Amino acid sequence: MFVLSELGSRLRLAREEKGISLDQLQSMTKIQKKYLAGIEEGNYSQIPGKFYVRAFIKQYAEAVGLSPDELFEEYKSEIPAAYEDDISEQLSRVQTRRTVSASSSKIVELLPKILVGVAIVAVLFFIWYLFSKNVDTGNQPAEDKNPTVDIEESDEIKTPEPSSDNTERAEDENKADPQEQDKDADNNTDQELTMDNVSGNVTTYKLSGADKFDLKVSAAASGETWVKILGGDNQVLFQGMLQDGASQSFDVSDKNGAHIIIGRAFETDIFINDQKLEYELDPAQNVTQEIRIQYE
Repeated sequence: MFVLSELGSRLRLAREEKGISLDQLQSMTKIQKKYLAGIEEGNYSQIPGKFYVRAFIKQYAEAVGLSPDELFEEYKSEIPAAYEDDISEQLSRVQTRRTVSASSSKIVELLPKILVGVAIVAVLFFIWYLFSKNVDTGNQPAEDKNPTVDIEESDEIKTPEPSSDNTERAEDENKADPQEQDKDADNNTDQELTMDNVSGNVTTYKLSGADKFDLKVSAAASGETWVKILGGDNQVLFQGMLQDGASQSFDVSDKNGAHIIIGRAFETDIFINDQKLEYELDPAQNVTQEIRIQYE
């Protein structure tokens, strides 16, 4: 029976505050549930290698919105060092490189001999080709050596003229459909979505020039993410997992904004009136993010 470590307790509390179960955390981080439980219990012996202990703790912390660097510094006496287990693996890699280098040296030594052999074979083939060609030419009948070819010349080379149908079709294609032009003009709005400020992992955007506020949050086509969506009045509109392109859409035009909490930003897309939001913080480096949108 393992007692929860200080680091494990802090991680577990952060997970429970966000309402994330171990099963959901397993889906978000792709780390087996038993390893996540081992981290919370401080039981690192079941995790294969000290390097993976640090890597798993880093992914756990990012998924629940904590800073891995701060945790490593604060609990450095509790977290195993990352480099001891890698010494034997690095030595093995060095020996492998030496073996490959030795094999490459042998190939380099044999290369001139191989090239000489190829050149000799090419010369012999060329001599054989000339000899066989001369023999075939000597065996041809005399009347076939200078064959006569009759060529009939055309009195006139006519260039086809473009038909009137093709000309009219091309002109019609170049003419823009007035209805399509009007439709395109309607789609061009004065909407502006600008970044206002960044504080930690929270980014605030301002939406202006739009007569509506349609919000859509979706998972990547072959991914999954945990999201929590709140209206400007902090009313929870949705909370849970989105998988394989699934999405949630809301009309929050009557709100003064929206607040989205994201568990896996790199697999989460946000659309404002069909305009895709570009993350100010790199989603690959900042897995857990909060997006606030102020609707003016």
